[in-house]
Amino acid sequence: MKFIISSILIVLFSFLAGLYLPWWSIAVVAFLISIIIQQKHFVSFICGFVSLFLLWGFLSYWISMENDHILAHRVSLLIFKTDSPFLLIFATALIGAIVAGFASLTGSYLRKENQKKASF
Repeated sequence: MKFIISSILIVLFSFLAGLYLPWWSIAVVAFLISIIIQQKHFVSFICGFVSLFLLWGFLSYWISMENDHILAHRVSLLIFKTDSPFLLIFATALIGAIVAGFASLTGSYLRKENQKKASF
């Protein structure tokens, strides 16, 4: 249940932060959510990773679909030397997922370290 709640909160607040703040605000959101909702380290990483992979994958597909993938075709030719807009969408989602996953992992480690110090 914590995984689902964390995922929903990360997606919701990352989307809202992305409207007004720079792209890296997703890391801050994932970090704070993983501090607030305690999970195991691996689960926290997977939660942040999956949440942002789905969010950025959906958003980049939606944006690309709105202009018939014209820009995605051209950018994929520049970056990957192949005409594959879906590879570009996958790479975009993967970058966001890695950033959020490691931010969540950092937050879970910080939470565990603070609990160990408080018990002494």
